[in-house]
Amino acid sequence: MPKTILITGANRGLGLGLLKLYLLLPDHTVIAAVRNPAHASSTALSSLPTAEKTSLITVKLDATVEEDASAAIRILQEKHDIQRLDVVIANAGVSYVWPKLKDVKIEDMKGHMAPNVYGVVSLYQATRGLLEKSVQPSFVLMGSQAGVLSNLPPVPNAAYGPSKAAAHWLIVRLHAEEEWLNAFVLDPGWVQTDLGQAGARGWGLRVRP
Repeated sequence: MPKTILITGANRGLGLGLLKLYLLLPDHTVIAAVRNPAHASSTALSSLPTAEKTSLITVKLDATVEEDASAAIRILQEKHDIQRLDVVIANAGVSYVWPKLKDVKIEDMKGHMAPNVYGVVSLYQATRGLLEKSVQPSFVLMGSQAGVLSNLPPVPNAAYGPSKAAAHWLIVRLHAEEEWLNAFVLDPGWVQTDLGQAGARGWGLRVRP
């Protein structure tokens, strides 16, 4: 059965890796939601290999802009005739400072909460109607060990960590509230993406362990 997949932050890191995998599955419509469709990393997506009857759509969606998710869905419906979404992967996020709690700036906490938490809420609210039209809908959050309270990594992370903990809570609550929807958190571990490497450098490591 044909499937329609939407991935945010699909031009880099884990999002790009997932995009490549889905494009190699036949009979899929794969939507790359990116902050800047004109950026070289976004325009390069059109050259990725695709399986038979699989197509790629690129749409603007900045997780820090509250209205972007709704605008993206309108474009997908009106311009690309997207009638449903089977899988939505909330992958877009930021991690750019790693302070101790005594040093963290409220501005930086807000800077992480905007895309990592509020962006997830906006994305779900915008995609909910199309997810309801799927036979087996899934809403997936790209999580992080940094937000798991029972096993916190022994590193300072007072901006990114709280944002991921809050995002994890949202998805657990979403799964409980919506019986028709399979909502879950996917923890990839500490990976060698741009974001993962930046974190390693912030903690004084050459590369992630």
